[in-house]
Amino acid sequence: MIEARHLRVLRAVATTGSFSAAGRELGCTQPAVSQQMKALEASVGTPLLVRSGREMRLTQAGEALVRHAAGIIAGLTAAEEEVAAIAGLRAGRVRLVSFPSGSSTLVPTALAALRAEHPGTRVSLEEAEPPNSVELLREGDCDLALAFRYEAAAGAGEWDDLVVRPLLTDRLVALVPERHRLARAESVAIGELAGEPWIAGCPRCRGQLVEVCEGAGFTPRIDFATDDYPAVVGLVGAGLGVAVLPQLAIESVRPRGARAVTLEPAVRREIVALTLPDLAQVPAVAATLDQLTRAAAR
Repeated sequence: MIEARHLRVLRAVATTGSFSAAGRELGCTQPAVSQQMKALEASVGTPLLVRSGREMRLTQAGEALVRHAAGIIAGLTAAEEEVAAIAGLRAGRVRLVSFPSGSSTLVPTALAALRAEHPGTRVSLEEAEPPNSVELLREGDCDLALAFRYEAAAGAGEWDDLVVRPLLTDRLVALVPERHRLARAESVAIGELAGEPWIAGCPRCRGQLVEVCEGAGFTPRIDFATDDYPAVVGLVGAGLGVAVLPQLAIESVRPRGARAVTLEPAVRREIVALTLPDLAQVPAVAATLDQLTRAAAR
């Protein structure tokens, strides 16, 4: 019989490439990892790893087992959490992954409310932009992902295998230096910024910027690119270029030296919380989803 702890060890070995590195990740010794791998190979009746000197690679059977491990572990985690909550043994835990502007706006409000209502629930937070955050969820490395996608670029069936909780629609705004010719305008068409140097954001946001600009008949000259929204605001405030940022990002920073101007026609992104179907039934995950929904409605 395959045991969940053995699958977790196999995934760690496959990810890190060695028994010693897997031991460090799991908080156990290299001999313990080796012993559990031998037990797993005995359970399945076939080698899962090929060792050659210091190098190690998965056999075909090992690759198949790693491929299925994420779903198996997610299902077991869901079962453990739900049973524990029903039995009153513990309130649960949630591993949350969020993009930066969500981390600084929606997440603090939601987690503060969650702690007040369920003080025993433990929530960890890591930052990642989609699609990386969504892959972390599918691979079993988090329980809940705060993600976004642009309306025009929404792929059909992109999240069909996940539970999707819509949170809000976030409109993009233009960001220009305070002394810019359009700083006092009520709104700006993106074509009016065609000749400007640009500061771009994360890869997905950068791709959306290029697509919108090309739709307006020009290709933006991107002088700077950074995933850090305060850095974008700082660069614009110093007069080094213009940018397009989500309204949520503007709310999370103080735009010194820069002004936000309404962008026309409107460009929007959909903010959602994502989880796996099994995990959506876990009380701690469901409670976190509810608090994120309430935070977005404020």
